[in-house]
Amino acid sequence: MTNSVSSIAFVITGSLTFCLASAVSQPAYAMSCEGLTGKALGHPEIEITSVTHAAKGEESPIDHCLVRGQTASRTGLDGERYEIRFELRLPDEWNGRFVHQFNGGNDGSVEEAFGPLLGGNRRDTALGRGYAVVSSDAGHDGSAHPDAGMAGSARFGFDPEARRHYGYGAVKILQPVAKAMTEAYYGRKVEFTYGVGGSNGGRHAMVAAARIPSEFDGLMVGYPGFNLPKAAIQHAWDVKAFKAVNADIRKAFSKEDMGLVGAKVLESCDDLDGLKDGVVADVDGCQTSFDLTKLQCTSTRQSACLSAVQVKALKTIAMGPQDSAGEQLYSTWDWDSGVAGSDWRLWKLESGVPEWGGMPRIVVLGAPSLAQIFTTPPTRIDGAPDALEKFLLNFDFDADAGKIFTTDGTFPESAMDFMTPTGTHDPDLKSFKEAGGKMIVFHGVSDPVFSVVDTTKWYERLDANNGGDAKSFAMFYRIPGMNHGARGPTTDDFDMFSPLVDWVEKGKAPGAVVAGVSPKNEEAEDLQGITRKLCPYPHVARYTGGNKTSADSFVCE
Repeated sequence: MTNSVSSIAFVITGSLTFCLASAVSQPAYAMSCEGLTGKALGHPEIEITSVTHAAKGEESPIDHCLVRGQTASRTGLDGERYEIRFELRLPDEWNGRFVHQFNGGNDGSVEEAFGPLLGGNRRDTALGRGYAVVSSDAGHDGSAHPDAGMAGSARFGFDPEARRHYGYGAVKILQPVAKAMTEAYYGRKVEFTYGVGGSNGGRHAMVAAARIPSEFDGLMVGYPGFNLPKAAIQHAWDVKAFKAVNADIRKAFSKEDMGLVGAKVLESCDDLDGLKDGVVADVDGCQTSFDLTKLQCTSTRQSACLSAVQVKALKTIAMGPQDSAGEQLYSTWDWDSGVAGSDWRLWKLESGVPEWGGMPRIVVLGAPSLAQIFTTPPTRIDGAPDALEKFLLNFDFDADAGKIFTTDGTFPESAMDFMTPTGTHDPDLKSFKEAGGKMIVFHGVSDPVFSVVDTTKWYERLDANNGGDAKSFAMFYRIPGMNHGARGPTTDDFDMFSPLVDWVEKGKAPGAVVAGVSPKNEEAEDLQGITRKLCPYPHVARYTGGNKTSADSFVCE
């Protein structure tokens, strides 16, 4: 049933309200869009800054009420203004469920609260499926320091509470409030609550499971940066290794060079699952079968090969960062065919950022965060690419790496305290399990940002700490060929969210997830038309005979 309601966009400034109305038809819920104010909800600390009704169209998958607001306004120790800005999207045809959209990178902006479901089909969203969705900037404005260039988005690291909100505080504050707003609007309780995020958003989800275990019925965790401060150290390690090959890091390896490595991985590992099909399903077997040194140039072979210094650099990167005593500072990395992917190159060799100030891309992406957020005390750095590269090249793995664990009088929590799930080194998620929570974690084997090995070891520890029964509440999937997110030479078209919902709401534990190839995935042209099974760890999809293009011809064992 619907009634005729005016769609009102307004901004509250003091006692004045400025309105713009247009007649549209909206459902008759307990509250109208414009009725969603902090005061009406019993949350006077919430400032609603705008409310509009968005119609289904090119920019919106479904008719919905869009609410923007902010909370926790304050002035930081650095003299800057902070608040947690958010947007909440409330579909006209609501399915009774709620999704907290965890965003990536350094946060710092309110990404559209559509609830992307992280598969190759970018148009598949939680909002489009009828879920209410909230998104936030995690408590800081990443555009607040344009004069700092590429370092500006991490400048909030000079305020300890901004660090805390980025790590876990913003989700903890916003989650119950946004859920209460949703329930007030619809006039009934949320039936099930989910959290969804990839990369840093995956980290947010894992942190939520540890710190606010009863808030979420289900969490979908994609390629998580749960050890993000340690992964930032890897970035300094990579830069030094590439610099030893070429002063211009972008030229250390050509596309053809990395194509050779990917092809050699396939040659060595493709048929370990019983079928030569362009997919390295047996990830663990490949680490034994693949030998990078066989690609090294010799006196008799000077083409289609890598130089000795290139081979050394790739081996160094795969080994992961270490101090002079040989202590592992982050993680090792698995070999996989996806190293030939453009996303691998973008993050490792071209920094993952656009040109800045007319200067070409340069590998400096991790420098601002490592200097200003993840080490204590923070180091203010120039945002120019050459200055950021210099910081990474001068990073001391003996003297500086330990600063991710350091606290002081101004910063009482270390980066490893506020960024990681509590008990990351020895996880059990006992409270999350006891609350009935369910979690699906997935990670691309060729992720260039966060090592799938680190996530695998995390899951193995979780399983051991739960008596070998982590699968009763947490499932882990490795995706061959996939880079950072659903991209690269891989079966990228998959849906992890539906099995999570079935697990939470129907008690149906997930098994193999069938994946295909998105029509627009130009890097997987040789895989177009096939489907494959993504198996719960530690199982491997093995060919049993029959149709070579069908997932039905594989079993997880």
